[in-house]
Amino acid sequence: MTNVLLPVFYMPPISWFSVFLNPENEIIFEQFENFPKQTYRNRANIYGANGKLSLIIPINHNGKREFKDIEISYREDWRNLHWKSIKTAYQSSPYFEYYEDKFRKIYDLKEKFLLDFNLKGLEIIQQILKTEKAQSLNGEYIKNPESINFREKFSAKHPSEFHMEEYYQTFSDKLGFLEDLSVLDLICNKGPESLTYIKNIK
Repeated sequence: MTNVLLPVFYMPPISWFSVFLNPENEIIFEQFENFPKQTYRNRANIYGANGKLSLIIPINHNGKREFKDIEISYREDWRNLHWKSIKTAYQSSPYFEYYEDKFRKIYDLKEKFLLDFNLKGLEIIQQILKTEKAQSLNGEYIKNPESINFREKFSAKHPSEFHMEEYYQTFSDKLGFLEDLSVLDLICNKGPESLTYIKNIK
């Protein structure tokens, strides 16, 4: 087994799942890093009617920097807004109705901390994918860890380094294939085949 240090994301991109679910990887989640802005830690990309749409969880700016201490802001009803955006984007996809109730549970969560919200969301996604991948949280921040370090590997701003086969997406006839969106996009469009797809990513 290879120890892999992974960041904890909000409805992670498909590439993240290919690392997370690799049977050869022993997963350790990073909780002590300084919270980097504009990353998948508090954003997920979905395919909206006009192309890529970023759903961003607002955070409380209270001076705390460690990821485990980052608090979610509920000043706006972002959970409702995100859920509405997801429904609008995916209600005509082949499998949305089938998984809708389970996805909805993510937006019933009201966790204080972003880390807890992301971990509970991941539990729900694992139930949908019918996987039970074990993971643990790290005990301290190590700048140059012995584990394979994926903390900076997934960029919300740059194209994915992972190679993915195209699959049908709800708006791809109009706007083409969008690679490496949130795993939600894959599940809504490929349903039970999602796991096989993830395992074939290089």
